[in-house]
Amino acid sequence: MLENLSLQNNGIPIYVQLREQLSALIGRGQLAPGARLPTMREVAVALRIDLNTVQRAYGELERDGILVLVRGRGTFVAAAPRPRKPAGADELAARMAAQAKAQGIALGDLIAALRKLPSP
Repeated sequence: MLENLSLQNNGIPIYVQLREQLSALIGRGQLAPGARLPTMREVAVALRIDLNTVQRAYGELERDGILVLVRGRGTFVAAAPRPRKPAGADELAARMAAQAKAQGIALGDLIAALRKLPSP
């Protein structure tokens, strides 16, 4: 899983990049429900970033119901994400638009790519 993570110096905070990449791996099914993630320390060492940065990303994903942290056992992909409030979609869209802009992707191109995705 670590080989799928990469960070860029593009103005987006590192914890946000990590959080979004992990969410994307889960959304694409590359990390299945119940899958164990690398420890926070392993991620920090592999990406050469501060442990607190990884803790923040994992913590936000846990708060959103995407990950489950089990003391002494590890971090796992949640069996089923908690239902999100409708405002969650607006928040996600805003984050995606900001990331696209930071990477030089036009909003219209992002929308077209989203429309091509299969429905869950």
